[in-house]
Amino acid sequence: MDQVFHYLAGGLLQLEWWQVLLVTLALTHVTIVSVTVFLHRSQAHRGLDLHPAAMHFFRFWLWLTTGMVTKEWVSIHRKHHAFVEREGDPHSPMVYGIGKVMFRGAELYRYEASNAETLKRFGHGTPDDWLERNLYSRHSSLGILIMLGIDLALFGTLGLTVWAIQMAWIPFWAAGVVNGLGHYIGYRNYSSPDTSTNVFPVGIIIGGEELHNNHHAHGTSCRFSAKWWEFDIGWLYIRILSFLRLAKIRRVAPRLKVEHGKSCVDLDTLQAIITHRYEILAKYTRMVRKAAAQELDKVKASADASHAAVLRRAQKLLARDDNKLAPAQRAEIESVLAQHQSLSTLVQMRAELARLWESSSASSEQLLADLQAWCQRAQQSGIESLEQFALRLRRYAA
Repeated sequence: MDQVFHYLAGGLLQLEWWQVLLVTLALTHVTIVSVTVFLHRSQAHRGLDLHPAAMHFFRFWLWLTTGMVTKEWVSIHRKHHAFVEREGDPHSPMVYGIGKVMFRGAELYRYEASNAETLKRFGHGTPDDWLERNLYSRHSSLGILIMLGIDLALFGTLGLTVWAIQMAWIPFWAAGVVNGLGHYIGYRNYSSPDTSTNVFPVGIIIGGEELHNNHHAHGTSCRFSAKWWEFDIGWLYIRILSFLRLAKIRRVAPRLKVEHGKSCVDLDTLQAIITHRYEILAKYTRMVRKAAAQELDKVKASADASHAAVLRRAQKLLARDDNKLAPAQRAEIESVLAQHQSLSTLVQMRAELARLWESSSASSEQLLADLQAWCQRAQQSGIESLEQFALRLRRYAA
């Protein structure tokens, strides 16, 4: 009888609590890797192709640890990109509020998963073999019940806690942190037309999904890191799988190239600017915010506290897209720009630059002429930072 109680308490492995904790973290990390490599980068965006053996391992593991159906997850994520932060986005904090997405993201997922139109429109290309039709999709809850039995057998009564953590891991980190905080707080390398952010530059806990702004700027890239100081562990696993011939990398975001000896604006410059428009716009926005900070310092020196407060708010708002601003915020910015001519010029020139890549009907020759004219006006603006920006723009190459 003592042996029975001993087994029930500690399971087959008879591990100490801290050993169970380490094993749990390892198991949940495998689940995270399965989501980011298989569901996200391979299935949803086709950034890489996986060997059938690797693909089936990920499918099987996700069936055991999440019960998620590949077609449902992929459809919901593709719809998020198609309707990002507007009506139709399945889980945007800009639509539903940060609290609902953070803590009730799983509800939003289940609701959208029941939408047959979403699955039909966005679920193309996902697995549709015998196993998917007769086991993984049809009996999605069976896998997590089997996982419960395995955890209880291996860890005893602690297995129930291990299983509960496994079940909550993806809803918290993916639905809550990535879909919620990844559109709410953090830093941005790219001025993509949304509020996506990089939550943290070291992507380990969520497999590299922490670099969410990088992903929205280059959606089909299977590498999420963009700066030398960013780390994407998901990309590391992809490289390992590629080395083992278990994966084939299809798409990686291009790097912005600078040719220091180049002095003319040509079609190669135009192509580079269009390709890297979100990165270039982010650089420009940082320049605008720096100019606003300099104006703020001048206002502070004049001891005009009320105007300083308005300018401080405007400094933050200037980093946002104009269509993301409320009417009152837009009016506040316009009042600030009316009092600061150089800042007004910078904002106006930013809008003109953005129109270059927003024009879908103009020919390459017309766009090139517009870009050359923009650079000439920038260099004649009398604003040193804008003149330097235009000089650097000339050196970009595809």
